[in-house]
Amino acid sequence: MGIQRFVGEKMKFIDEAKIIIHAGKGGDGCISFRRERCIPKGGPDGGNGGDGGNIYLLADENLNTLVDFRFKNIFKAENGQNGQSSNCTGKSGRDKVIKVPIGTRIMDNETHESLGDMIYHNQMLLVAKGGWHGLGNSCFKSSTNRTPYQKTDGKLGEIRELYLELVLLADIGMLGLPNSGKSTFIRCVSHAKPKVAEYPFTTLVPTLGVVRMNNSKSFVVADIPGVIQGAAQGIGLGLLFLKHLMRCSILLHLVDISLLNNDEILYNINVILKELEQYSKELYDKPRWLVFNKIDLLNYSKAEQIARQVTQKLLWNEKYYLISAKNKQGVNLLCLDIMNFINCKKQSQLI
Repeated sequence: MGIQRFVGEKMKFIDEAKIIIHAGKGGDGCISFRRERCIPKGGPDGGNGGDGGNIYLLADENLNTLVDFRFKNIFKAENGQNGQSSNCTGKSGRDKVIKVPIGTRIMDNETHESLGDMIYHNQMLLVAKGGWHGLGNSCFKSSTNRTPYQKTDGKLGEIRELYLELVLLADIGMLGLPNSGKSTFIRCVSHAKPKVAEYPFTTLVPTLGVVRMNNSKSFVVADIPGVIQGAAQGIGLGLLFLKHLMRCSILLHLVDISLLNNDEILYNINVILKELEQYSKELYDKPRWLVFNKIDLLNYSKAEQIARQVTQKLLWNEKYYLISAKNKQGVNLLCLDIMNFINCKKQSQLI
């Protein structure tokens, strides 16, 4: 297993930003008449202007935060050039391409219109259209108007304020109270290295890790800061990042089984479920697997007994897991079941 770290605590993690974009103005048309030695009174030859540049967003897998937009948040495409004599058309303005991380959602900040969702590498999205070019006077000549003095000016490009929201793309999302072992688990199954310590809130930003079962099979797991009681009212850090679990196929609910007191374990589980339901019914209804962690601190038979008693009180009729993220006990079986679940879901979506 192994392998890749996407988001680390060394990098400033920003998942929201506002930017202002100005598409280019179209170039003005030209009023001109052909004047040469042999043709002193030629017809109109004013050229059209060039179109203004568009603004695109480009999804880039090498980015994992919106922090760059805190330092630069105004982007402009190039204006189109004006038309010239001799029916010369002005040059169109160059487009502006803005790179964003995969998983970025784009919304018009004024109208709240959803403009798109960047979900794969090199995806392009047009977010502001450049202005249309102006027409030169050669476009207005006719049998009744041989010397037109009309032209049109180029149109202004679109100006928008965009709201960008980064929602991480992961197959698996981990839930649990602080110090339930989520960071230890992601270190165990991947090469991601979130901070691990014996005090709450060691995880301050989301962390993604890729779990590779073999050369062709892998899944992405997300670790977010622990959710505590009152998170739905803004207490703690977990609520800030629960949105990053919205795209996950499975939620792994890690529970510290070493507490021994069944009522305390049951209470901790219900705290997470209550906060999850208050935050989002959609998130609450996602497939959720119960994983009892830290069995290395107990006799295995004792851990089995506690897990059975807790799940009976929860009326939990689905499968649950006993693992030790610290020494990898039971982890391989859990990962195999996750991989099988993901593969079955992908196959059902293709039917």
